[in-house]
Amino acid sequence: MTELLAVEGLTKAYPGVVANDGVSFRVAAGEVHALLGENGAGKSTLVKMIYGLVKPDSGAMRLHGAAFEPAEPRSARAAGVAMVFQHFSLFDALDVAENIALGMESPPPMSQLAQRIRDVSDTYGLPLDPDRVVGDLSAGERQRVEIIRCLLQNPKLLIMDEPTSVLTPQEVEILFETLRKLSAEGTAILYISHKLEEIRSLCDAATILRGGEVVATCDPRAQTAAELAEMMVGSKLTPPSRAPHDQGAVVLDVAGLTLPSATPFGTSLRDISFQVHAGEVLGIGGVAGNGQDELLSALSGEARTDAGTVRLSGTPIGQLGPNARRRIAVLAAPEERLGHAAAPDMSLTENALLTGAIRQGLTARGFLNWPAARGFAEDIISRFDVRTPGPGTAARALSGGNLQKFVIGREVLQRPDLLVVNQPTWGVDAAAAAAIRQALLDLAARGTAIVVISQDLDELMEISDRFAALNEGRLSSPRPMRGLGMEEIGLLMGGAHDMEVAHADA
Repeated sequence: MTELLAVEGLTKAYPGVVANDGVSFRVAAGEVHALLGENGAGKSTLVKMIYGLVKPDSGAMRLHGAAFEPAEPRSARAAGVAMVFQHFSLFDALDVAENIALGMESPPPMSQLAQRIRDVSDTYGLPLDPDRVVGDLSAGERQRVEIIRCLLQNPKLLIMDEPTSVLTPQEVEILFETLRKLSAEGTAILYISHKLEEIRSLCDAATILRGGEVVATCDPRAQTAAELAEMMVGSKLTPPSRAPHDQGAVVLDVAGLTLPSATPFGTSLRDISFQVHAGEVLGIGGVAGNGQDELLSALSGEARTDAGTVRLSGTPIGQLGPNARRRIAVLAAPEERLGHAAAPDMSLTENALLTGAIRQGLTARGFLNWPAARGFAEDIISRFDVRTPGPGTAARALSGGNLQKFVIGREVLQRPDLLVVNQPTWGVDAAAAAAIRQALLDLAARGTAIVVISQDLDELMEISDRFAALNEGRLSSPRPMRGLGMEEIGLLMGGAHDMEVAHADA
């Protein structure tokens, strides 16, 4: 195949860390090329240099055989490079066409743009109405907006960063059909994902980074997912395991919980009831935007509950705020790690203090105990293998996966009686995901009741004792996970809450 992109010896260093060290690889026209590596391996810095967001310290790039040195994303787009980011940059109050126009250098009249959107969505099998308000779209539909915005630029290289993290299995198949069609037309795709079975299904080649350096190139179809993961981390991976244990008394009892959405584009919770026992992991699955954030808010105390009851070991806690719940060992880790779970410009020490002050005894007589807070942050960093120069580093300076390990570790180490986590391994590599899941299982084995809200069905099947599906603010009746098949789970996620499941009474 004809070479499209050549990267030669790219190096980029920041204070205290070399993000990329002499990285070289090639991508052919029409090739789907995976970029693999642990969190902090240098993937994000590398694609930012290709897209013009970061200037390399040394090295060179060629596109179509000519020197390629994009000074900014506009230059990269003009050269035929487009990027779909992991985090969407859309305005909820605007419609699809208006959002797409904002990302174009010279948008055509809106009527023409709307027709072009329809044409591209039909051509590539990405159904999308240009007149719909973005706030009313599902996560999968929002991703289509970002992809179509890129496709309107007729890219020769499309960079995709964790594109399936918010999609259902059915939406993943639609996306993959689109990418295969683009590949067949000669568009190269540089694909970043921690979902290794997807890599094996979709990609023609893979470049593997470790510590900012290229450590291997391979055909991922010729490797197992375990072999790819081991190349990424440089050692053998051990899957999470759980010691046998008995479940205890009911810790969390939710009955008839109804909660209006706090935002115009949120999802109201409707008559939710479930229980979680000591030592149990209840997995709650669902497509993004079906009430996950609202449920975590109701359980963490960010939202007070008037309709229905929330009880901890028989005591009503629905009117308690987050700090009052922390005092009684109810802890939570929200999905949005930067801005919600952690303050971006605060250090890791300060972020450890934010939720750990009460249970870790980091204050005394109104004064902050900074040495103790620093020690708590260092303990989190050490025990959860957070890759960072030290506890004084700002949260925003960490890679997404390393910040996720810090956030989960901060809550786990506080010995909760009830822990509620939303998307605990979103955007983290295989080794980090396994470590986080093992930490949750170990916590449950010590008697903690755990609620895991996740869109990763493989994760829920691996660690959950029971499963329930959240759809349009309603929760299905929890069912034993053992024997529950993917088809049944898919139906529950689609809203078939009253269907009969063969193993419901197991």
